[in-house]
Amino acid sequence: MFRRREPVPFAFIAEAERYRSNITPPRPERPSNGQIFGRTLVGLTVVAGLAGSLLFGLPALSPGQAPLHTQQSEASDNR
Repeated sequence: MFRRREPVPFAFIAEAERYRSNITPPRPERPSNGQIFGRTLVGLTVVAGLAGSLLFGLPALSPGQAPLHTQQSEASDNR
């Protein structure tokens, strides 16, 4: 990186930190009704996906429950 050879006075740095401009930035545009509806729909979709994955995932993670249907092959029955 390029380094400055001359030292920068501390007063200059301190003054730069508290510099305030007299120009006000433009106000941000308000979102339209369609944008608000779209953001709400996306948020609800994400929440519904998380709730659904929790709903379907918890039975698979719960220990100690016997499976409802066990498969047995015919080879194990012919001993």
